[in-house]
Amino acid sequence: MTFSSPIFLFVFFPAVLLLYCICPNIRCKNMLLMLASLLFYSFGEWFAVILMLIVVLFTWICALAAQKGGMAKKIAVTVGITGNLGVLAVYKYAAFFVRSCNDLMGLSLPVPNIALPIGISFFIFQAISYLVDIVRGDAQVQTNYFRLLLYISFFPQLIAGPIVRYQTIADALEQREMNAEQTAVGFRKMLIGLGKKLLLADMLGVIADAAHNAGDALTMPLAWLGAGCYLLQIYFDFSGYSDMAIGMGRVFGFVFDENFRYPYCAASITDFWRCWHISLTTWFRQYLYIPLGGNRKGKWKTIRNKWIVFFCTGLWHGASWNFILWGLLNGLLMTVEQLLHIPQKQGGRLWKIASHTVTVLLVMLAFVLFRAETLADAGNFYAAMFTPVFPTNAALSACAHYLTPLICLTMLGAILAATPFPRMLYDRIAEQNASAATAVANIGTIVLLLLCMLNVASTSHHPFIYFRF
Repeated sequence: MTFSSPIFLFVFFPAVLLLYCICPNIRCKNMLLMLASLLFYSFGEWFAVILMLIVVLFTWICALAAQKGGMAKKIAVTVGITGNLGVLAVYKYAAFFVRSCNDLMGLSLPVPNIALPIGISFFIFQAISYLVDIVRGDAQVQTNYFRLLLYISFFPQLIAGPIVRYQTIADALEQREMNAEQTAVGFRKMLIGLGKKLLLADMLGVIADAAHNAGDALTMPLAWLGAGCYLLQIYFDFSGYSDMAIGMGRVFGFVFDENFRYPYCAASITDFWRCWHISLTTWFRQYLYIPLGGNRKGKWKTIRNKWIVFFCTGLWHGASWNFILWGLLNGLLMTVEQLLHIPQKQGGRLWKIASHTVTVLLVMLAFVLFRAETLADAGNFYAAMFTPVFPTNAALSACAHYLTPLICLTMLGAILAATPFPRMLYDRIAEQNASAATAVANIGTIVLLLLCMLNVASTSHHPFIYFRF
């Protein structure tokens, strides 16, 4: 069950919301959300629920032990962080490590067959951030196990983020309110996210999948079309999930920070990573980059720290050399920018257009490595992209087959939606006529709702891309 599935949209979420409104106090509401979150997670696999309960219990005990202060505090938190990382290493990386050793050293060690719990990377990172923030004094120890469990298991952001720091919602766990304005804002945000997923990401994903599955039939035009569609697909898929999580959180009285800020409008790779998956980049900056020294110890150590961060970023996304090399490629691009001082350079209109174009092109090329199943697949895809071919009727018809009027309209809408233009246009209307802006927003919401309902009823369900992480 996922956010875009009919069961969630028409049964689970409305039922939870109705019961939430009936609950008489905050304690009852918290208990309901906690039980609903565990039920939601159990639709994936029950063993993962048990694992998460153990992880939260272990983290809770370590945090309580840290209350003693002094050396006991450091030992308890160190044990907690190590234990959480150990769980992540075993479930996500053990098989990859054994396979890599077998390939590199010619061994034949048995590869463990360990099922990967959905969303383990997200809830482990939240548990670690909670423990680190206790050491730093940024967060107070939560003595109530069930409130800590709600923080880590809260179903809107459990499976694919955003990664939420404990202090962001600590007060809301104790006291929050639900009002009409907040609920309306939350539902609208949720609906926008659903529209991104169903009407944009899933439509463009058909072409991206076709290109990556074309095999020997892949030609240069289809390769570039597929790469461009995947660039848009992954953005609207993941930002759509984030918007739905933020919207649902707002409905229940929790305020989460934005996870995307128009990343494809960035003028450099550095700017791109300030706007893409903000909760993850913030996590690595707060809990890895800064502790390593950040940019305080000279140019070369700063470069070293960035490479470490991007190696971990790639590895976090999956136990695959594709992800590791994708992370290192981003680290390389940021290193080149730092050495050439590209993010700091200022130029005229032509420079800005060129920098935006080059950044989007580099991000798109990097995402080919991210999307491919193996390094060999990525190599074949790159070869198709950069191997000139005579534009035969067969090569052109392969693209024309997918470029239907609906797909072309979807691509145009996706490109516009990836920019601040729609938001700026709405703000301009609101400045001149507030009632007209309200009418536009209401009509747009109704149209979007109807389109999403028609889509859910008429097409098959596609899981969110980031569920695999």
